[in-house]
Amino acid sequence: MMQSAKELLKKGAAELGIGVSDAQLESLNLFAEELKKWNRKINLTAITDDEGIAVKHLVDSLSLLKAVRGPGRLLDIGSGGGFPGIPVKIVQPDLDIVSVDAVVKKVSFQKQAVRLLNLTGFNAMHVRAETLAEQYHDYFDWVVSRAFSDIPSFVAMAMPVLKQQGRIVAMKGKNAAEEIAAAEGELAKLGARVESVQDFALPGSGDARSLVIIAKI
Repeated sequence: MMQSAKELLKKGAAELGIGVSDAQLESLNLFAEELKKWNRKINLTAITDDEGIAVKHLVDSLSLLKAVRGPGRLLDIGSGGGFPGIPVKIVQPDLDIVSVDAVVKKVSFQKQAVRLLNLTGFNAMHVRAETLAEQYHDYFDWVVSRAFSDIPSFVAMAMPVLKQQGRIVAMKGKNAAEEIAAAEGELAKLGARVESVQDFALPGSGDARSLVIIAKI
């Protein structure tokens, strides 16, 4: 990425209260360059400019660390090109991460990025999230997603693989309050409740963001 994009990334992370070392910044840059290279061949993201990648993918992914800290086991559902899982793993290496997506080419990219960055404790899987309970029942401390528009569907998928004391984090945009209000009845039926919501403006863009933290009842 251009120097201006790297500076946006470091400044944005700092505004979120997240320290990024020079080595981590270089790994994030390497990841961004690999994303751009693959994106020329296969469609991983519509955001292709350096500053857009820095803010709308990397800083946005790292905002998860306002709510999640290691050590622990984290599942990222519908991770696409590896967001938020890979940036989070770079900056919080003591999280063991399983990243799942239903599109095989996106998982292939994640596996290449993990090899390139020498990340350990990161498993990218081409599976449907509904099938994970067989292998990972009551396993994860955190289940997260940037991909779901529908909170109850995400929570229904997350509950079987979440530890009793674990937390679900839905990464949402500007309409989070309305979504939460609409979802409360369904969440109660699933045995879950919204524990807290962290609202903030995404550094570098000012866009509204919310981390919706959900617990088992």
